[in-house]
Amino acid sequence: MNAEGLVEVVLPGKVEPEGLELRHGAVPVAGPGQVVIRMEATGVSFAEQQMRRGRYYDQPPFPFVPGYDLVGTVQAAGEGVDPGLVGVRVAALLKVGGWASHVVVDAADVVEVPEGVDAAEAETVVVNGITAWQMLHRKARIRAGQTILVHGANGGVGSVLVQLAHAAGVKVIGTASARHQDALRALGVTPVDYRTEDVPTRVRELAPGGVDAVFDHIGGRSITDSWHLLAPGGTLVSYGSASTRDDTGSKQWPVLKILGRVWLWNSLPNGRRAYFFNVWAGRAFNKSAFRDRLRTDLTQVFAALRRGDVAAHIAAQLPLAQAADAMRLAESGTVTGKVVLNP
Repeated sequence: MNAEGLVEVVLPGKVEPEGLELRHGAVPVAGPGQVVIRMEATGVSFAEQQMRRGRYYDQPPFPFVPGYDLVGTVQAAGEGVDPGLVGVRVAALLKVGGWASHVVVDAADVVEVPEGVDAAEAETVVVNGITAWQMLHRKARIRAGQTILVHGANGGVGSVLVQLAHAAGVKVIGTASARHQDALRALGVTPVDYRTEDVPTRVRELAPGGVDAVFDHIGGRSITDSWHLLAPGGTLVSYGSASTRDDTGSKQWPVLKILGRVWLWNSLPNGRRAYFFNVWAGRAFNKSAFRDRLRTDLTQVFAALRRGDVAAHIAAQLPLAQAADAMRLAESGTVTGKVVLNP
């Protein structure tokens, strides 16, 4: 096994994509309760784009191996782990560490990928699918017949979110640039061009009584506009601060400002609710409940993928050694779906 060798991509500091480093070493060994996963697909998410700028609010200190999630086959199992897991294709949510040929993960944190689902297809709906599913069903609690607004509807999370919403019988308004609007229409989305249209005005034309939920990854001024677009009883789910990606200064401040607004809005007696969604929420307090929820929800997402309710939108697949090119492509704003890295 160790003859294979480990290959991983290291983020050494605040660098341009070309500053990513390739490192070789020995394949890690599974400890008690752990498995070694031979990576088949990992992805480039917005989190890595923020991390290379030092802008992700709880990233580890440099240097580290990025990679928020992965799909691969269990190659070895440590003491206390069911040996039947060896040879099984699984997915794992990591936050960091996925951009590697082999990754050690707690066995309790892996979720089996259904037979017949390709590794790269599964990869597109791990962090993106969990985020979309939990925001829709655990936070906004959408119901058939409702209308929602999805910012960045062509993005990694957005493209999964609109498909899950459509499958649930929900009408979707989605913001995107002109180049992505035909693809959104094909998904049943009513597109709004955020570059040429006044988004709040256009959304009010489309939903005069307000929308039942808004999903906002932009932050800044957008989150205030999103709040005011809600119908009575509506829900705002904020899940990022993309508008501050290239800012300088404190990386925590944009999130703290969002949390402050959420607290203020929730104190108002108007029946609307606001949330800042963090996929890791609750893990520190009840790891078992977090794992059960993750497994339940990701299993639902994989089932939706198999049924065809969700299509895997793979923007491109590149080898791990071309992580810099993958990062450039993901940051270009020209692609729909997920940029995937393979070993």
